[in-house]
Amino acid sequence: MKTMIIIPTYNEAENLSAMVEAIFTLDIPDLQILIVDDSSTDGTGEIAEKLVAIYPNRIHVIHRPAKLGLGTAYIAGFRFALEHDADRIIEMDADFSHSPAYLPTFLEKIQQYDVVVGSRYVPGGRVDANWNTWRRFLSWWANSLYARLILGLQVRDSTAGFKCFRRAVLEGLDLSKVRSQGYAFQIEMAYACQKKSYRVLEIPIVFNDRAKGQSKMSPWISLEAAWRVWQIKWRY
Repeated sequence: MKTMIIIPTYNEAENLSAMVEAIFTLDIPDLQILIVDDSSTDGTGEIAEKLVAIYPNRIHVIHRPAKLGLGTAYIAGFRFALEHDADRIIEMDADFSHSPAYLPTFLEKIQQYDVVVGSRYVPGGRVDANWNTWRRFLSWWANSLYARLILGLQVRDSTAGFKCFRRAVLEGLDLSKVRSQGYAFQIEMAYACQKKSYRVLEIPIVFNDRAKGQSKMSPWISLEAAWRVWQIKWRY
């Protein structure tokens, strides 16, 4: 069973090598990593190529010509994984907000489910202890109330970006229909999976803030997620 982890990057030079090393120390059989770099300005793309040389046939890189967005990065990654016969496809961040330590549990649970989600909002899950009250409230409201109420989502962490899919799930979705970026991409994928009645399991994770590098979060990303929820409802 081939597993492919898709890691989208934009200016993650401080984190990428350490993340790759941490993943490979888990010694997961037949594991490959795909790095989708959006023309980083800090040398991330060059680091990715060096990693290819260090781990031949285990790391792949897609270099994109500009910062084209998280959603299209994952769609490109999904298509690559399917073309390269991956059986289980994982999406995760490069900045250690998603700990590689959860990967063995993902791969264990995906044997009984179609999608496994690393969730901050099921019992046992939590966000970084340094988040202030406003950020905690905003995240809880967006995930546990806003998107779930409008779309009827059953998952409690609707913007979770740490997921494992069976191959058949991505083959069964119309990926050309997925247009959202940022957090809204994760909401749209969750909704598309629910509409197909895929079996989804949320497992608790601790979501830590990045220790190195610059956050990609912006007010525009939050606003886009808010209005995209309505667009997703209309389109599906």
